[in-house]
Amino acid sequence: MKVVPNILSFFRICLVPVFIIAFFTDERDIKLYAIIVYGVAGLSDLLDGYIARKYEAQSKLGKFLDPLGDKMMTFAVLVCITVTRHVLIPATTIFFIKEILMGIGGLILYKKARIEMPPANFIGKASTFVFFIVCVALMAFGNIQDSVAIIMTSIAIGLTLVALAVYIRTYFRLMNSRKKNGEIECNHQSVQDVNETPQ
Repeated sequence: MKVVPNILSFFRICLVPVFIIAFFTDERDIKLYAIIVYGVAGLSDLLDGYIARKYEAQSKLGKFLDPLGDKMMTFAVLVCITVTRHVLIPATTIFFIKEILMGIGGLILYKKARIEMPPANFIGKASTFVFFIVCVALMAFGNIQDSVAIIMTSIAIGLTLVALAVYIRTYFRLMNSRKKNGEIECNHQSVQDVNETPQ
C-alpha cells in the first residue's frame, strides 16, 4: 500500500495532457469529458492523501509528486479556461504569481532552515475546493456571461490570496523560530566553550 499514493500522484500527472486534449477537442459548450478527467484527478488527490495518512505511506518522492500533480493539473485547467475567456487573464496572472511565491518561499525555508511547510490549513483547503467548483462551473456553462465568470473567479482568487497571506505569516513564523533556536544553540555552545576553557 505504501507505493499506491505515489502511483496515484503519477497517474494524476499523466491526466494533464488527457485533460488538455479533452478540453480542446470537445466543441460543445459543456466540456463534459474535461470535467470528468478533472473530477478523476481530484478524486485521486483525495485518495492518495487518505492512503498516505492511514497507512503512514508518506515518502520523499510522494512529497514531490503529490504537489507537482496538483499544480500541473491546476495550471492546465486554468490556462485552458483562460484561452477561451481572455477576460480571466488578470485572475490567472495573480494565481500564477501566488504559486510562484509559495514555491520560492517553501524552497528557501527548506534550504536555509531544513524545515518543510506544514500541510494546508482550513483556508487553503477551502480555497482549493472553491477553485475546483468555479473551474467546473466555467467548463459546465460555456455560455455563461463574462461578468459572471469574472465574479466567480474573483471569489476563488480572493480566497487564494487569503491562503497566501496565511502562508506568508507561517513562513516568517517558522523562520523566526528557526533563528531563535539557532541563537539559543549558539549561546549554549559559547557557554560550553567557556566552561571547557582551561583556567
